[in-house]
Amino acid sequence: MVVAVTRGLTEIVVVGEDDTGLIANVTSLLFERNVNIEDLDQAVRDGLFRMTMRVDTDGMVCKQSTLREDLHELGEELGVDVQVRFPSDRDTQSIAVLVTKESHCLEAIFEAWASGDLGADVEVVIGNHSDLEPLARKYDVPFHDIGDEKGTPDEGELLDLLAEYDTDLVVLARYMRILSPDVVFRYESRIINVHPSLLPAFPGASAYMQAIEEGVRIAGVTAHYVTTDLDQGPIIAQRAFNVPDDATEEELQAIGQPLEAEALLEAIDLHLSDEVSVHRGRTRLRDPDGADAQLGAPEELDRANPDRPVDGLGEYVADQHEAVDGEADGDDESGADGDAADVDSPEAEVGD
Repeated sequence: MVVAVTRGLTEIVVVGEDDTGLIANVTSLLFERNVNIEDLDQAVRDGLFRMTMRVDTDGMVCKQSTLREDLHELGEELGVDVQVRFPSDRDTQSIAVLVTKESHCLEAIFEAWASGDLGADVEVVIGNHSDLEPLARKYDVPFHDIGDEKGTPDEGELLDLLAEYDTDLVVLARYMRILSPDVVFRYESRIINVHPSLLPAFPGASAYMQAIEEGVRIAGVTAHYVTTDLDQGPIIAQRAFNVPDDATEEELQAIGQPLEAEALLEAIDLHLSDEVSVHRGRTRLRDPDGADAQLGAPEELDRANPDRPVDGLGEYVADQHEAVDGEADGDDESGADGDAADVDSPEAEVGD
């Protein structure tokens, strides 16, 4: 059970082996303490149960410490993992960055942090290889290698580290491993990944090569929330670029990697500032007019695109509609029994 901050609400995430009565037990405990449930969502994946609740504790009839203890005790009774954090626990949010070997996204995150533009603290870097430890050391950030000789991560150690550093947001900065439901469920809507394609096109590995093989003219990158379905989580931001003729995978990487870093930073910023919400699998800006965000292509592209023709607005089509409508009006006024010509029928069309 994990509790985090969401617009002043306490977020409770219950994770454990699926069993009857889990929802009833937790909601009853909250009801007895006058905790108001604002939102509840639950899912089961591979026998693992997850329930996410956003609750208002302003009117509860006990102390935060008491509710924390009660939730811990209930979690032990039900056999689920329990961690609790209230909105007032910390002013500055904590980020854990997961990496493999590519440095560009981690470097961009560190630069934004060092310049004061990140809006959170990078508390730890966790890798399934040790290649990027020198970069973390440069910024005096702890680095933990949780991979074996083949790079297979120890997810138990990963969860321990995320708990140890009291992580608010997990950022996958080109982390080349799939997170299991055991991790994803515990940090629902708090894991952001960047993928080198315009999702949902080309999910999975070697996305740039997939784009080359499919012969696309426009490729791109996508920053999105991580779910238990690979590369199918709610999209936050995307960037696009033209694919040069006969481009190699390395050439696309050189074009795409700066955009990967840019899209990822924008997604992080929108999440940390609570400017983006998720509704039915789609992200929305809470204040579209007030948000300073480029979720997709730049505005210059909109201005460069043609604005006509649009179906039904051509002069010839409009004239034909007016003529047919006029005939129909005339029939109605004269009281004729015949029906007006159907615009979609061959008889209504003008021949050569």
